[in-house]
Amino acid sequence: MSAHSPAVAASAPLDHATVRSIIIGIMLAMLLAALDQTIVATALPTIGQELGDVEHLSWVVSAYLLASTAVTPLYGKFSDIHGRRITLLVSITVFIVGSVACALAPTMLALILARALQGLGGGGLISLAQTIIADVVSPKERGRYQGYIASVFVTSSVVGPVLGGLIADHLHWSVIFWINLPLGLGAFWMVWGALRRLPRHERRHRLDVLGAVLMVGATVAAMLALTWGGSRYPWDSAEILGLFGASAVFWVLFALRLLKADEPLIPLAVMSNPVVGTGTAAAFCVMGTFIGLSIYVPVYLEGILGLSASNAGLALMPLMAGTVTGANIAGRFMARMTHYKRTPLVGLVIAAVALVLLAADPAGWPMWVVEVLLAAIGLGLGTVLPVTTISIQNAVAMHQLGTATGCMNFFRSLGSAIVVAGFGAIVLGAIGGGPGQSAENLGDLTPAMRDGLVGAFHWLFLAAAVGLALGFVWLLLMEERPLRSGAAAHAKEALVE
Repeated sequence: MSAHSPAVAASAPLDHATVRSIIIGIMLAMLLAALDQTIVATALPTIGQELGDVEHLSWVVSAYLLASTAVTPLYGKFSDIHGRRITLLVSITVFIVGSVACALAPTMLALILARALQGLGGGGLISLAQTIIADVVSPKERGRYQGYIASVFVTSSVVGPVLGGLIADHLHWSVIFWINLPLGLGAFWMVWGALRRLPRHERRHRLDVLGAVLMVGATVAAMLALTWGGSRYPWDSAEILGLFGASAVFWVLFALRLLKADEPLIPLAVMSNPVVGTGTAAAFCVMGTFIGLSIYVPVYLEGILGLSASNAGLALMPLMAGTVTGANIAGRFMARMTHYKRTPLVGLVIAAVALVLLAADPAGWPMWVVEVLLAAIGLGLGTVLPVTTISIQNAVAMHQLGTATGCMNFFRSLGSAIVVAGFGAIVLGAIGGGPGQSAENLGDLTPAMRDGLVGAFHWLFLAAAVGLALGFVWLLLMEERPLRSGAAAHAKEALVE
């Protein structure tokens, strides 16, 4: 127990000014990861032209997603062993180095490799930020800060594409990576100072290297199959089936490793926790649906409603603004309501009904009705995000916060990849698309293909409603444990476990 005495000593409540500086520092770190993907997307055509390689352009995005998704749980476990501050500093440093390598990349291959390095750093930024909030704010008060997290994502979703397009058109594409340098150094400086007073809950453990390798292998194989399926190769091709098979084998070996390892990468106590399991499943369904909609609703707005790309971006704002509003409402209600699950359960019903209405007549609703329905969908989706995150964090010991939060974010990312692939299959199947065509880039559609989009989005919106219904079931099954009202008490309880 003596090894843990510093953690007890450091668990005294922090003053408001210190908490605020910590929150600002980690929000800046989160902005690095959230802004990176959205700002890169609009600059991709320019990058492909200048580097003379359009064929492998999708890997600029895929390399980052593969790397960041695979290492997210590792950051959580590493922070539980060595501390949040040093782990977040490592994450920021790797991200900055990767950003500089991207800006200096002379070829497409070099850029893809640099993006993978950047993803190795970016995989820890968001998960660690959520974990650090849990370290400094009690579960009962944590909801209001989860709304800040949602606002970072919405800001990046709105500002990123516009900023990326402006930079690509009027400056040089490398600037979209150079701007990470001042942002990253600012985040590093704030984290370096503010997190010195962060409560310490880590314990001396060993990282299960073999388990980490198996989990990364399973993740990469699955993500490659989801990325290539339906675009680079047919879904029933030997390449895609082989990747899914390899992923399944790796997952089986990883499960066996969890059962046999003295200190598994993900402790069985975390895996078997009923709140963690059901809460992660709910987040898997809801976050996956949200990301899928955020990618394909612009296709709906342009292909069916006839909006320009810029107007489609503006028309997407009700979905994003509704998500932030819903997250803030649910987060604040958590501190005041005993039965805090009621808010997201009602929110999911509202969102599902709105999706069914959109599915009923995708091409017939007036624009103002579409905007109202998108706002309702965002509002309902947003209520789930803080409730699942805080419930999972509230259900584990403080020294397991990083592992539990990392696992939740990992499965949310995996859910997003699966839903995006599924939505893409629906759209491409309806318009007769095949390998070599991307559902996100439907610029040259014939009238018949555009008519096919109406049927595609009928089924897509219904599929999204089903995804939310599954999230509803998992959330309903999640145990509603009383929220702890003091971080110090939580820390003390964690040391006894």
